[in-house]
Amino acid sequence: MIVNAKETTMSLVSPPPAKPLIPGVGALERALSPFAEPMVRVAAGLLLLPHGAQKLFGWFGGYGVDATGQFFAAKLGLPPSLALVAGIIEFFGGIALALGLATRVVAALVFGVMAVAIIFVHWPVGFFWTAGGFEY
Repeated sequence: MIVNAKETTMSLVSPPPAKPLIPGVGALERALSPFAEPMVRVAAGLLLLPHGAQKLFGWFGGYGVDATGQFFAAKLGLPPSLALVAGIIEFFGGIALALGLATRVVAALVFGVMAVAIIFVHWPVGFFWTAGGFEY
């Protein structure tokens, strides 16, 4: 059986770009679209950084490694050493994300830290942020 090569290859033609909802902003959207993903990455990194600084250094109203470790042990039933691990991932991971370094590895580590935070801290109080839930 002979197979036609044209039938087995995929098209390299991309679909036409979607039209903007507001026609006048199309040019602005096209100009800024290359910056969308880096801006999200930088924003996420800069949001993580102060949370790590709270755990590691006691900055921004945090309690430092020792007190955070005591909280982890007493309230969450986690080993106190995880306070240091979480602080390092949040602080240095935030810097790495903001700079675009090792983004996939850092994203996986941050995902792990956030999953633990949701499961051990926020899940028991429900969804809504007003009660400290995991929407927060």
